[in-house]
Amino acid sequence: MDSGLENIIAAETILSDVDGKAGRLIIRGWPVEELAATKRYEEDLHLLWTGFFDALGDPDSVQRSLGEARVSAFGKVGSLPRDAGVVAALRTGWSLLEDDESLDTALSLAAGAAVFTAAAVRIARGQAPVAPDPSLSQSADMLKMMRGEPATEAEARALDAYLCTVSDHGLNASTFAARVIASTRAGLGSAAIGGLSALKGPLHGGAPGPVLDMLDEIGAPEAAEGWIDAALGRGERLMGFGHRVYRVRDPRADALKTAVAKLPGTSGRIGFAEYIETVVLERLAQKYPDRPLETNVEFYTAVLLEALEIPRDAFTAIFATGRVLGWIAHASEQIAEKRLVRPKSIYRGPVPEAA
Repeated sequence: MDSGLENIIAAETILSDVDGKAGRLIIRGWPVEELAATKRYEEDLHLLWTGFFDALGDPDSVQRSLGEARVSAFGKVGSLPRDAGVVAALRTGWSLLEDDESLDTALSLAAGAAVFTAAAVRIARGQAPVAPDPSLSQSADMLKMMRGEPATEAEARALDAYLCTVSDHGLNASTFAARVIASTRAGLGSAAIGGLSALKGPLHGGAPGPVLDMLDEIGAPEAAEGWIDAALGRGERLMGFGHRVYRVRDPRADALKTAVAKLPGTSGRIGFAEYIETVVLERLAQKYPDRPLETNVEFYTAVLLEALEIPRDAFTAIFATGRVLGWIAHASEQIAEKRLVRPKSIYRGPVPEAA
């Protein structure tokens, strides 16, 4: 038995390969560093969904279709909960969409992620939701809908880099959940909602916010060593370090560090984060010499999303806006298998005497 399923192969996939020993992530033939540096959200969608939807079209037609789908999704904004949080709003919004296995539904889920997340952020601030602009790219429009004013090209490209970086990552918990649901033929909407429900757990998609909490609490470089030593002395986990799969540095960390460095005015925050990263890695190596605890994707995710002025309570929904591309691709791949996922368990309970 393998209770965490680490050594169980449950699927064959053409979508991504995670090599934890080498610190390598390949998404449909692309090293994640190149994907983050060169692809827009629409191009990443096209890359991941090609072969699953006959009418997908080229990346330009994908952008047009996503723009139209955002306009359609905005009509559901009035039904979002007003005070339940960003993830709950996204989950509710998705539940209002069609739930089948079509391209239209897939596009509406990806577009809806941007619309419902941005609307929930504004509702939480007491502001009116901003209608989408279908002429913009997904990332540029998401930032505009969230802020109420246009994003710069550099900001849109930084968000593109993040969304592409997290779009797929092997058979992680949320992707596996999405595939299990898809195997029942429940629909792509149900698969995405299941993925989101797994993602919101603090052991999966909830760590970027606490990274910023840590940086804020440390405050200044001269306080770093004392703060980190005290936290480790209390047995606390330092967020942004260590990963279930990677035994070396998470390749996504450097992809995002490069992306945030391209934003004007971020050098000071990046410099501070780099210093904290160095001290943490030194202390972790001293305290846990036999445990590989390296920087993971959450550390520079936090710095990048902060630079884009995205509130911390929206981080998980932003993550889902990228990862939904992978969930839909994996769900479609699982549907093509035409086989219900049904593992076995070992019974450890009491046995009736008659038996």
